[in-house]
Amino acid sequence: MTEQRLNINLPPDHHGGVFADFVRAWHTKDAFVLDFAALIQPPHSETEGQVVLDAAVVGRVRIPPAQVFELMKALETQLSAWEKETGQRHS
Repeated sequence: MTEQRLNINLPPDHHGGVFADFVRAWHTKDAFVLDFAALIQPPHSETEGQVVLDAAVVGRVRIPPAQVFELMKALETQLSAWEKETGQRHS
């Protein structure tokens, strides 16, 4: 099999990235969808016992199912490196 190399071009207006407080993952038959969202105002109570968080999607990423496994491996590798570098561990 011929070795492949992927050159990724990041447009200048994307260099800073976007901040997201959380991500929601869902799927269709053909794709996994990751909606990254950021809080747009402080939490507030709307009804008794419920705290309401208002957030806006700052990015939506759709990936084919086969790519999910690669994403999981890459996240694990990066999380392990981050834990080693910072001495922090989150569960």
